[in-house]
Amino acid sequence: MPENKNSKDGKGDLEKLKKDYEVLRAKYNLPEYSKLAEDFNSIERVSDSETDYPIREIRRFVADKILNFHRFVEALLNPVNVPMHIFSMIKTMGADEKKKLSEIYGEIAKIEILIMELDLEFSEKKEAEFIKNTFNIWQGIKKDFASILENAKKKWDTKEDSEKGCYFG
Repeated sequence: MPENKNSKDGKGDLEKLKKDYEVLRAKYNLPEYSKLAEDFNSIERVSDSETDYPIREIRRFVADKILNFHRFVEALLNPVNVPMHIFSMIKTMGADEKKKLSEIYGEIAKIEILIMELDLEFSEKKEAEFIKNTFNIWQGIKKDFASILENAKKKWDTKEDSEKGCYFG
């Protein structure tokens, strides 16, 4: 099994990634590495890959999380062949939550187009702009999404209680 170039435990590779990122951060005014890692927790795995373009790999991990949320929001807005818990969640949502989900969907759809564009032709500057802009957009999306999930949890408990009281069997 091949060893990592920098260390046997891979920590040297992570430190190198952080140093490389710090150079990019200063050059493009990117978010702090720790903040990016908090929201896009898989970016540490970039240190496991050998690449001359760490910014592209970081962008791909950011994109993966965004695309996963895109699929989930799409399932809520257009539930076709989805797990049953999605239908239960949809029943708890009001018009305001559905409107907010549609707005989130629109934001993420724009991001998805940018992802495809970046996959066509590499540009360090465009990769950096994507990371910075997506990080900022994500800050709003995650607050809205957390609120939607919290409301769904509250209503879910209420819905179950009211259904128990309506049973006449």
